[in-house]
Amino acid sequence: MIKEKKSVSNKRNYLVSNVLQCKDITNIWLKEIDLVQAINLGLPEIDDRYNIWRVPLISGLSKEKIGEVVIDAFTTEILSDKTTKPSMLEARLLGKKEINTRKGKEKKKQYILSKVRNTIGLGDSSNLIDEMPTESVDLIFTSPPYFNARPEYSDYEVYEDYLKEMRKIIRKSHRVLNDGKFFVMNCSHVLIRRANRNESSRRIAVPFDLHRIFIEEGFEFIDDIIWVKPEGAGWATGRGRRFAKDRNAMQYKAVPVTEYVLVFRKKSDLLIDWFIKNHPDKNIVQDSRIGDDYEKTNIWKINPNTHSKHPAPFPVELAEKVIKYYSFKGDVVMDPFAGSGTVAVACSKLDRRFVLFEINPNYLQIIQDEITKANSSIAEEILWVNTHAPVPTKKKKL
Repeated sequence: MIKEKKSVSNKRNYLVSNVLQCKDITNIWLKEIDLVQAINLGLPEIDDRYNIWRVPLISGLSKEKIGEVVIDAFTTEILSDKTTKPSMLEARLLGKKEINTRKGKEKKKQYILSKVRNTIGLGDSSNLIDEMPTESVDLIFTSPPYFNARPEYSDYEVYEDYLKEMRKIIRKSHRVLNDGKFFVMNCSHVLIRRANRNESSRRIAVPFDLHRIFIEEGFEFIDDIIWVKPEGAGWATGRGRRFAKDRNAMQYKAVPVTEYVLVFRKKSDLLIDWFIKNHPDKNIVQDSRIGDDYEKTNIWKINPNTHSKHPAPFPVELAEKVIKYYSFKGDVVMDPFAGSGTVAVACSKLDRRFVLFEINPNYLQIIQDEITKANSSIAEEILWVNTHAPVPTKKKKL
């Protein structure tokens, strides 16, 4: 029997392993620079000496090659220093002399306010994000599903599949997030319970793997905030009970009472001060200033939400802090894993707009009720995508 020979892509575990993936990545980039209609793609080729893919760019009119996109096979990142500059592509398409991008004055960057209204979409967030306008979101704050934490909540059996899904969301979010704005993710290590007495339980360091993905997808790391829960909160996992009883050396396991709030910023040449100085409404900048009761360290002590119908809620207080610290009033905040709608509730209280995506239709009623409770006038003006607005649940009179 002839053994099937493994390809270079399989041997080296490339994330970009075939021609179709290359074309998808390149087309997303062409959409971002508004050239997808004018340029066709040639046949992508792997250059395994440098672990990159080269995608030829062909003029839709002349049918001539006018440049190429170079993709890192390990990370899916488009290598801007090796890829033909958009200004050169435009010049070649128009038959003009190529612009020397290193000389002359650059066009002054304008601060453009998003026109996106309060929106709630039902469906896979990966698909719904594709329908969002480029750079239309000012802050992303989310708490994705925990990997295998609760059978009724997580759909991922293989950890690598979970990370691939997270990478897809992070990559697509990069396009819709405004230049220099923040992506904040609440996440935690996950305990995988043992299947029988002959095995040990395992703890997976999910936040560390997510950090690597963010960096590879064009974000820079800003902060790791530690959300601390009350001491008794971690006993539900069962971790530490054996040691508490026997006190034997080597059996010690700390009871987890923390989660990470990881703060990333979309890479940009613009400093934070630029956004403060160039915001078109100075009154909004002033009204968005933080009071004296702000968190002065990266240790935030917040009680968990124990009253939600969602299996893994995070508290409104946590969302409020993140939204106040990383956005201006009137900004658009997106949560691709909406759950019970905590981000929308916080936005409703803090004069921000929201975009929520949720795949489970059972949570839409909860979201509607929570927003109505927080701000009934906002609840009536929401744009619902792929679904109708649920009728708010009427409270029973006592």
